[in-house]
Amino acid sequence: MKQILVVEDEQRVAELLKRGLEECGYQVTVAFDGEMGGRLIRSASYDLVISDVILPKMNGFELTKLIRQTQPEVPILMLTALGTTDDKLDGFDAGADDYMVKPFDFRELTARIKVLLKRKQGIPQEVVPDTLTYDDLVLNTATKTVTRAGQEIRLTPKEFNLLEYMMQHPERVLSRAEIAEKVWDTHFDTGTNFIDVYINYLRKKIDRDFHVKLIHTKPGMGFIFKSEA
Repeated sequence: MKQILVVEDEQRVAELLKRGLEECGYQVTVAFDGEMGGRLIRSASYDLVISDVILPKMNGFELTKLIRQTQPEVPILMLTALGTTDDKLDGFDAGADDYMVKPFDFRELTARIKVLLKRKQGIPQEVVPDTLTYDDLVLNTATKTVTRAGQEIRLTPKEFNLLEYMMQHPERVLSRAEIAEKVWDTHFDTGTNFIDVYINYLRKKIDRDFHVKLIHTKPGMGFIFKSEA
């Protein structure tokens, strides 16, 4: 039986989640604030964590960072009333795997849970070399560092993952749907243009100060990573 930790300060929502998920065959533990969630995550192993963003004592972003330090492989699904692109980017940058805005359809929630749990079950990952090099850009997967023309470029975790995927598939058009699936591990429409936002973030850091551009948009199709002045 899969173990799910729900961190939700609204008692009614927490009870509905617990009851609904237990009816689906999951074993559910509930924490009503971030600190309690943190204590539970330190003392037990979970297959998945569902956390609100706005929590007493420790917010969901801080809790997500703590979980990533203690149980880095556990999938995290964030639930919140905050639905702007910036809010979702903050959640992804903290380490969340998926993001749902309240109110949500419980059937979609369970579908997303199944996707995240399937990913955790040890699907073979593509073997990636420690260093990826394209033109004068070098990405090291072991040290999580990026340099271009010898100049270090600081990236957030999701920016790094996006760049890594693009460098693994150079000179091929990558659709938004493919990027969402492979980088964010989701098959669902998040309702925002967060992929375009991250592409713009990368462009500013990777291309802005260099004559040769590496990240290009293919209108109506997606994006391509290739060297082009």
